[in-house]
Amino acid sequence: MNNEQDMPEPNVPVDPRLLEILVCPLTRGPLTYDRVHNELISPKAGLAYPIRNGIPIMLADEARRLES
Repeated sequence: MNNEQDMPEPNVPVDPRLLEILVCPLTRGPLTYDRVHNELISPKAGLAYPIRNGIPIMLADEARRLES
């Protein structure tokens, strides 16, 4: 069974200019880019927003909770 859903998403780089203007939608605080996990981290909210196909998904429902 080899379909597209089984394939891991490639880490498509995010435009650095976009990273400069994005903020956490919940706290309006700054984000840091985690290249290893391909996520944008909001330390203030304790969330990691995924990046899919080079597009940051800035929805709290899609974010992963950071472990304390």
